[in-house]
Formats: sequence, C-alpha cells, structure tokens
Amino acid sequence: MMEQKRSTKTSRLRELLTTRTLAIPGAFNALVAMQIERAGYEIAYVSGAAISACRGLPDIGLVTLGDMAAEAARIACSVSIPTIVDADTGYGGPLSVAEAVRAFEGSDLAGMQIEDQETVKKCGHLSGKSLVPVADMAAKIEAAVHAKRDPDFVIIARTDARSVEGLEAAVQRAVTYAEAGADALFPEALESAEEFQTFAREIKERGVRVPLIANMTEFGKTPLLSVAEFERLGYRGVLFPVTGLRTALQAVDRLLAELKLCGSQKDWLHRMMTRRELYSLLRYNDSGEHREGGTYEHRSEGVSRD
Repeated sequence: MMEQKRSTKTSRLRELLTTRTLAIPGAFNALVAMQIERAGYEIAYVSGAAISACRGLPDIGLVTLGDMAAEAARIACSVSIPTIVDADTGYGGPLSVAEAVRAFEGSDLAGMQIEDQETVKKCGHLSGKSLVPVADMAAKIEAAVHAKRDPDFVIIARTDARSVEGLEAAVQRAVTYAEAGADALFPEALESAEEFQTFAREIKERGVRVPLIANMTEFGKTPLLSVAEFERLGYRGVLFPVTGLRTALQAVDRLLAELKLCGSQKDWLHRMMTRRELYSLLRYNDSGEHREGGTYEHRSEGVSRD
C-alpha cells in the first residue's frame, strides 16, 4: 500500500512540474504542511534552512540525513500532496547521495534537491560560498538517479554558481547536471528578472528540456517576483521556503513582548487559531462536526471562539 501511495505522489509531482507554474510553500513541521494542503497548494517543500532553524541551528549543513529523513517523513506523511525535500549537498559524496535518495524515497517524499556547494555550506544568499567541481556534482546526480527505486522520484539539481563564478557558469553547470540525469534545475540567488530570463533562455537554447525552479526567499539577493512573473520567465516551481516560518516567528516575538508588558494575551485572541480551528485542522473529530470543506469555520462577531 505504501509503495502505491509513494508512486502516486512522485508521478503527481512530475506531472505538476511540467504542466503549469506553482507556488511551493515551505513546511517546517507536519501541522504547517496540513495548513498548506488545506489552503489549496499542490506541492509542499521541506527547507533545510527552516528545519535547521527550528532546531536552533544555522543553515550550514548541521542536520544529519537521519534527522532530516525523520522530520521530512513526518511532514510528507501528514498530507496527500507531493513534498520536495532539501538535501543540501547530499550529505557527502556519491555514496552518501545514493543513501539519501533511498532514505527519502522510503519516507514518502516525492522529490529531493541537492546543491553544488562544498559540504560545509552556507545559506544560498550569503557571500563567501565555495563550490565543488562540476564533475563531482555530476557524479552525485548520477548516483542519485541510479539509486532511485521509483523512476518518477524527482531529482532537482541546484547550482549556487551565480554568486561565485557568474551567470554563464551557472548555465554551464546546469546543462551538465541535466545531462547527468537531473529532472529539474534550480539556479540559486539570481539577482534580477533579466537574469532569470537569460538563464531560462540559455538552458533552452542548449537543448535542455527540464522544469526550472526558482527560489523566492525574502531578504536575499533575488528581488521579489510574483508566481505569474516567473511563469512568463519560463519557470515551473516557485519556492517560498522560509516565508511561513519567518511570519510565525515575528508573530510570536511580538506576542511575547506584549505578554511581558501587559501580563495578558487577551488582545491577541483575534490573531490566534481557535481551539475548534486547530481541532479541525488536526481532524480531531472524525464526525467532521467542525470541518466544512477543509476550510476554517466562519468567524462571526459574537460567536464563541473556543
């Protein structure tokens, strides 16, 4: 039964990435993944940066494969939509990448992203990154492809070359990664809409026909573009990897400050998910008493907010 479910998710991800352009929000736990699905999104993303942050760690590759596979499994198994996992640099060389593929396939993930930074990595939008040789990254991709049990499991190759070697090098690396078997390409930290357009055009002109993924993280090197703009530029997936986490953290920060000042949370009740809404999201009541088509119950003035 699990094998059938996993295959359905992988084939669905592959189909979605070839038919239209979609926003792909980041889920930093299973509950948020359930919110993403209920909001109508068709793909979720498990960001290495977000999972690291939730463990109180910086995004420098400190989360192990075992920890990431366990957390990603909780997220992926909580929803029926396909989930992509960020595997950073693949946890080592080709043998480690192959192990990662098997671990994530067995965790109900539909796809996996690996990048061409050195193992001691940095956030993709910080300066001072170092890249592995092109041949080394190509070998990782080949290992990932050969390790797949499910042929539909999607391997996404990310290149961080733009800020290290320049845009043309990013294009060249991406072409090599596609030739090695990558199912989708992800150019990290491009700096303008024109660069995204150039990347897409150059990839196409060099005969590569795989979906392109863009990263729409905040406060980085990339200007904030809409999903519709990315569609016009030739991209099929737009990641919002840490958007939900940043928003939640800001809200908690402000709540804690006010709670410390005022000694009460009563002025924050209108900003909170109610008990009923939380139970609805969790499918706490199997009778569906508090669930209406998968959306939050209507909040009317004067209605009790349990």
